[in-house]
Amino acid sequence: MFDNPVGSQMPVEYVINWGRGVDSTAYLVAVLEDLDAHGIDPERTCVITMATGDEWPDTDADAERYILPMLRDKGLRLVQLARAGQSLTSGIDVLDDSRSPERLVRRGRWALWDEMEANGTVPQQGGIRKCSIRAKGDVGDLWLKLATGGRPFRQMIGFNADETGRRDRDRTASKLPLRTGVYPLIDWGWGRQKCEDFLYERLGVRWKKSYCTFCCYPVSMGALPVHLDRLRAFPEIAGRVLRLEYTSMRLNPNSRLFGRRSLLGQFDAERSTDRPVLDAFAAELASCDWAIYHLRRILPVSASDPTVRGQALRSVRRLRTGDPARLARAVERVGSRPGRRTEREETYGSVRVWRRERAKVLPTTEDFIVTAPAYVMDKQKDVFESEWIRHTHLPPLSLPGT
Repeated sequence: MFDNPVGSQMPVEYVINWGRGVDSTAYLVAVLEDLDAHGIDPERTCVITMATGDEWPDTDADAERYILPMLRDKGLRLVQLARAGQSLTSGIDVLDDSRSPERLVRRGRWALWDEMEANGTVPQQGGIRKCSIRAKGDVGDLWLKLATGGRPFRQMIGFNADETGRRDRDRTASKLPLRTGVYPLIDWGWGRQKCEDFLYERLGVRWKKSYCTFCCYPVSMGALPVHLDRLRAFPEIAGRVLRLEYTSMRLNPNSRLFGRRSLLGQFDAERSTDRPVLDAFAAELASCDWAIYHLRRILPVSASDPTVRGQALRSVRRLRTGDPARLARAVERVGSRPGRRTEREETYGSVRVWRRERAKVLPTTEDFIVTAPAYVMDKQKDVFESEWIRHTHLPPLSLPGT
């Protein structure tokens, strides 16, 4: 890590965003082939890339094999960045800043995975891609404010010719007033297929998509079959992602990775190609501690529109950790009391006992205890207890012996 996030380099005038995927790699290769034609002064230009912590290893391997040598040959500065903590007040990490980069740093002190795991959630579909903004956009903006020294600069972004809407949003949403966005692929009329063909022609490789291994968007992009094949190629990664989703769904039955579809539901134990993935998942669950969690959730009516749901409030409290089978038996004893309903997830052993189940009419609440991998941290807002009492008039749920 670097104490000075900018270093002793002269102020940057031209920034090239490299996301490591097909589009941004295509324009970067085109630029590196002829810096002068693109108005690139290596002394005042840098390439920035953000380490999310969960990029696919084959994407990074190709980037190291094909792109880093080109950057070294041209002496073009590559700055590798990452968020330093869950709050942006923690700052950013400069993982490497070099004109002769030898490797890509996979992650910094914080990664989006850490936040998902600690919260017991998965990325959410719909709306703007907040995860990308947190792990990439905010990081780059913070560094650029320092690196440009308060001077105007141009920033090259890899939206392809099929993404003019993203260009338009980028122009209006930029938080850097001295920035001018440059969108070469749109200017050249290069769509996705053109970018893929260009890289194959130049490098002899079919460039792979760049995204986090636990991304929720492959299903909405129509790329789910390819995504599943990629997970099958890396069963250890698949097992870890399945553990993240499994934990999330135990804490919220509706929290599937793909909205209405779960990742786990895409794999079949009877299919030989899926068996290594499911074995890796089972090994993940067997190798970690488990916990009993107490979950309470308030689903209020929106203050601005009584016909829709407002922002949910959640309380999660870890009651006990230990062996999953022993914890399951303790939860089942709670379920034997009147007015409780017990759910057993037979394949992997999680048990959930409901004391209060959400109704179809808002506002509503839910209250249960459940066993799951012990990665989730206690969390609730200060207002939760008063809101809970107001909605339910219920005392806390307790376990025998606690």
